[in-house]
Amino acid sequence: MRHGNRYIVTPAEYAHFLSEGYVHLPGVLSEEEVCTLDPVYDAFMRGDIAVQGKDLNDMVTGEHGTDPSTYALFNVMVPRKYFPEWQGNVFEQVSHTIAEQLCGEGMTLDFDQLLAKQPGREDAVFAWHQDQAYWINTDDRRTATCWLALDDTSPENGCLQFLPGSHREPVRPHHPAAGGRSEQHTLVTELRPGEEPKPISIHRGDITVHNEGVLHGSGGNRSTSSRRRAYINAYRSIDTVRQERELGFTHSHNDDQKVLNTVDGLLAADD
Repeated sequence: MRHGNRYIVTPAEYAHFLSEGYVHLPGVLSEEEVCTLDPVYDAFMRGDIAVQGKDLNDMVTGEHGTDPSTYALFNVMVPRKYFPEWQGNVFEQVSHTIAEQLCGEGMTLDFDQLLAKQPGREDAVFAWHQDQAYWINTDDRRTATCWLALDDTSPENGCLQFLPGSHREPVRPHHPAAGGRSEQHTLVTELRPGEEPKPISIHRGDITVHNEGVLHGSGGNRSTSSRRRAYINAYRSIDTVRQERELGFTHSHNDDQKVLNTVDGLLAADD
């Protein structure tokens, strides 16, 4: 439920986020509000907005610097950097209120991201992973990653799937999807026998919110007519973001390899 630019999280939604590691919040943005985001999102997908280096890439293959319309899993990191007019938009305003209700005061936007799958791209699979595998370890592990659907999502077009409660266990070992981190940024892990992920179908304007430890992924887009566009705002504590930036870690895929090696080393030391 919305009051101005504040979405009111219910006690049941809050409890679900704590126990399962994620929650589905319906109707966070209106159709009119989502329509204001469509033109910019599609300009990114056409390549009309200049994006530096690997920050526009195919998350399946790691390809970048080529025609983005051919990408299986279209990805833009930190789009607000490349289109500053988006900074402070309605999604940022509303999602920040959600992050503070779910995680407490002192949350700030860590990074934003676009992820899209064109119709008929069955290869647009986002492998199983935990976000914490990419990020530094800090004492304050509060995270609210808000995933906005710009299209209705379903198992057919590659909706998000979560392994409920998996945030309560340690981070699993992850490895690059192919080659090393310098060639392929994507990290992956595996489900264990008997684990049953839950697909979450949501409508345009809905969001899911998940924390850094819950296992999640998504299948390819089997639909012949439906895109699956997502706009992500990830919130962490002000102190955690400060520590990241002091290391030079910005979540850009252009971050220095030495920085990524440092992050990987910190994670390994915590295993």
